Amino acid sequence: MDVDIVSEAENPMLHRTDVTFELTHDEATPERLQVRDSLAAKLNKDADEVVVRKLDTKFGMRKTVGEAKVYETADDARDVEQEHMLERNKIGVDEEAEAEAEAEAEAEEA
Repeated sequence: MDVDIVSEAENPMLHRTDVTFELTHDEATPERLQVRDSLAAKLNKDADEVVVRKLDTKFGMRKTVGEAKVYETADDARDVEQEHMLERNKIGVDEEAEAEAEAEAEAEEA
């Protein structure tokens, strides 16, 4: 999978950069998390700071155009992004699962 950045637009009010990118792939459209990890590596960012908003593959093509939001910190991403986008990109999910597990353990002890 080859990632090319088409355009970048700074958005200082939301502490992010809006990125449009193009993927070239040999097989089926890659999964969102694979795309997120590849894009994060290309931009030298942590995967939790990248939110892939859109992936569009034309039928029969091996090229995908996508849009992503690249935040300065993972906390900025959690503050700005909608819950369903955070879930799709697996941002903050591990922390929430740990907190729920701790709460259940405390409830069982009481």
